[in-house]
Amino acid sequence: MWGKAGSIENAQKIFQSIDNPDDFTYNSLIYIYGLNRMGLEAVDLYRKMPDHLRNEITYVCVLNACSHSGLLNEARSIFNEISQKSKQIIAAMIDCLSRLYIFDEAQKLIDDYEKSNPPCSVMYMAILSGARNSRQHILSQKIYDRMIMLFPNEKETLKSGSVLLGNTYLSIGDHEQAKNVRLNRIKALGTKIQPGVSWTEFNGEILEFKANDRRHPQSKEIHAKAKYISDVLMKHGHEYDASWITRPLGEDETIESVLCTHSERLAIAYHFLQEENPSFIQITKNLRVCGDCLIYVSIVLDRATKLIAKIWQCKIIVRDANCIHHFSPDGTCSCQDHF
Repeated sequence: MWGKAGSIENAQKIFQSIDNPDDFTYNSLIYIYGLNRMGLEAVDLYRKMPDHLRNEITYVCVLNACSHSGLLNEARSIFNEISQKSKQIIAAMIDCLSRLYIFDEAQKLIDDYEKSNPPCSVMYMAILSGARNSRQHILSQKIYDRMIMLFPNEKETLKSGSVLLGNTYLSIGDHEQAKNVRLNRIKALGTKIQPGVSWTEFNGEILEFKANDRRHPQSKEIHAKAKYISDVLMKHGHEYDASWITRPLGEDETIESVLCTHSERLAIAYHFLQEENPSFIQITKNLRVCGDCLIYVSIVLDRATKLIAKIWQCKIIVRDANCIHHFSPDGTCSCQDHF
């Protein structure tokens, strides 16, 4: 519970209070380290865990931790040590490789697995997600076409895959092809797509924000504060990444106006509206957090949330559908810039 809430210290205290941790206890903390993008800590605890306590859950948790922290060598070493590799273990390794854009090796694991097992959609989704992040539209189309053939009855998976494919085309500026993907999805799978929502707490009240949200009584002030924060970020060298915009811009929209009103950015702006210099902000998001809000473009330019934490000396915790990011006042993130 503490780990899922981003409070690693409390989770560690409970673990350390147990005289003889069992497999469930070890697995829980390894999982929590991975969830909070603390891959090195997960691997270290895995190495300290008695061999006879390790099981499939252990391997999946530690490989996922490596995947979310970009620890390729550690993942390969652990994967090679496992004698009986289940579908879940192989999928976790494929995810690790795909996040680092090592697609040939990831595809080879799929090919080897399918020699004696039915195809697994999770493995293909891992490659598709990596292809989107690396903007490889040809690979994305190839993987999605194969998914349609292999998993015709997995409608929700195909819908998610279609969104990734369309976003890949948008990331390279091919709006026409992205539109075709969307129209095909609507025709074959329906229109319902889960909207992105962010929640945050202030003075005991839970607040909800969607992209460009205008529902809050102080929405005018919140948007003005978001614009102010954006202006400060740009003065510090921040550049907005248009590849994370997943639709054509309207006539009165700019790249900045769209990205600085994402749900998580409005949640942050709300806190700065309530307090001039908040020391701590925590946000939970139902979908994966946009790359412009989290990752970096080069060694020189930090992305928005890291930069906000650094400029205003504020600790920010953001939980999305995949993991928890801890942004520190020194401008670093627990994920070590691995998105």
